Amino acid sequence: MTISTDTTTDLYPTRQSAQPTVLDRTEPVVHGSAGDGPFDAAGLADLERTGYAQIPDLVTADEVARMNAELERLAQDPKVLDDERTIVEADSVADIAVRSIFQVHETNEVFRAIAHDPRVVDRARQVLGSDVYLHQSRVNFKPGFFGKDFSWHSDFETWHAEDGMPTPRAISVSISLTDNYTFNGPLMIMPGSHRKYVSCVGETPDDNYKQSLVMQGAGTPDRAVLEEFAQTYGIDVLTGSAGGATMFDSNCMHASNGNVTPFARSNVFLVFNSVENACVEPFAAPTPRPDFLGARDHTAI
Repeated sequence: MTISTDTTTDLYPTRQSAQPTVLDRTEPVVHGSAGDGPFDAAGLADLERTGYAQIPDLVTADEVARMNAELERLAQDPKVLDDERTIVEADSVADIAVRSIFQVHETNEVFRAIAHDPRVVDRARQVLGSDVYLHQSRVNFKPGFFGKDFSWHSDFETWHAEDGMPTPRAISVSISLTDNYTFNGPLMIMPGSHRKYVSCVGETPDDNYKQSLVMQGAGTPDRAVLEEFAQTYGIDVLTGSAGGATMFDSNCMHASNGNVTPFARSNVFLVFNSVENACVEPFAAPTPRPDFLGARDHTAI
C-alpha cells in the first residue's frame, strides 16, 4: 500500500497559534502487510493500535557487548566530545556526562552496520510500505546519577516543524544496550496517542536545536493536553533486557524520566522515513536543522 504525500500543503500546522489544538491523524500507521516482512498480521495490528512494538532479543549478547564497548570509547574520545553532534548533560560538572551522539550511522562502522541490518531495515520497510532512508541516528547514554529526563513530546511535531517532514510516515527503532528497568528512566508511551496530532504553541526560535537537544522548549505540548491524553490513553512503561528493541510511530506521545540510579540506560536510536515522505522546507522554522539531525539526503538504504 502506498500513499502519495502532499508536500505543498501543511497538513499538520503547529507553532502558529496562541492556543494548542488536537488534530486527527489522516494517514494509516502501518502501510505494509504481513507478507512484506518479519511482523505477522497480529503484530502489525498491535502496532497500528498502540503505536509501538517490542522485539525481544533483536541483537545478540555479543553485539550488545561490542556496541557498549564502542559507546564507552566514544564517550572518552576528545574529538567526539568536541564535536557539535555530541550533546552533554546540562548539569554535568565534575564529569562530562554525554547525553547523545548524533549521526553515528555515518561516523562509526559499528553503528553503521546495525543501521543497515536487515533485522532492522526490513521491519521499517514493512511498516512504512516503501523503501526507507535514515532521517536521523544517535546513541543515547542516560548515565547513572546524571541522566536527565526527556519531556513529553511527539517526534513528528519537531520533524514536521523544523525538518520539513510532511506526514508521520516514519518510525523509530530504539535498541537497548542496557537492561531497561522501571526505575532507570525507560521509555514511556501513551498507547494510542499516535492517532492524534498535538499542535503546539510558540514560534520556533532561530537555531532552536541548540537549546532543545539539552532542554526542550518549542514543541512541548500544553500540560492540559497531556493531562487529557494521560487520562484517555494511559501510560505504558517499556521495560526489557539489553538486546531487545522498541519500534514506535513518529507521532507517539512519549517521554522518559531522569535516571538517579546507578544503572545506566543506553540505546541506539534509528529513525527511518519513507522515501515517499521525504523532507521539504520546514513548516514552522526559519531554516532546516543541520543534516545530523534531519537528513537532507533521501537516498534509500
